[in-house]
Formats: sequence, structure tokens, C-alpha cells
Amino acid sequence: MQITIKGHQIDVTPALRKHAEGKLERLTRHFDHLHELSIVLSIEKLLHKAEATIHVSGKDLHADAVAPDMYSAIDALADKLTAQVRKHKEKLTNHHPEEVRAARYE
Repeated sequence: MQITIKGHQIDVTPALRKHAEGKLERLTRHFDHLHELSIVLSIEKLLHKAEATIHVSGKDLHADAVAPDMYSAIDALADKLTAQVRKHKEKLTNHHPEEVRAARYE
């Protein structure tokens, strides 16, 4: 997975980059077909904002999070993206019981 991190009115320090990459690398545990992830970190007045877009096969998932500090914004963003990736993976799974039973007992 290719991760791109940009800062809008903020310098992306190596510590911020490492924290963001570490948190968002865990998305591959849930779904292997993640192609590209772009993150934008910004500051709006007193709030720190983190936005991300994931290019999954056939679909784009977008999330954003706002918090008093950048590290907690990245953590909240990772949680939201994890939930979206799980939901996307669940939609791809076939839940028709007769097909599953036929494949299982043949």
C-alpha cells in the first residue's frame, strides 16, 4: 500500500509521519486489496484535522477527524477508516446461505 502524507499549513515532522504510517498500516490486517492512501493534515484555528482517502478496488473511502491535538486526530481517523474498510469487506462477502451450504457440503 502506498501512503502519501501532506501537510496543509503544518510541517509534517518525522514523528507525525511515523505515527500516521504506523496507525494506518494496520488497515491491511482487515483488507489486503488497499492500493493507495492519501492523508492531509491541517490546522484550523485551534483544532487539528486529519483527512484521508483510500483507493480500494472499485471504490474510494473518505474519512476525516478533528481533535485538540494532531496525534489524537490521527488515532480517530484510523478508527474511522478501520470501520469503513471492515464494512466494505463485509459487503464483498457472499452471505447467501444456500450457496454457502452447497459449496461447504460438496
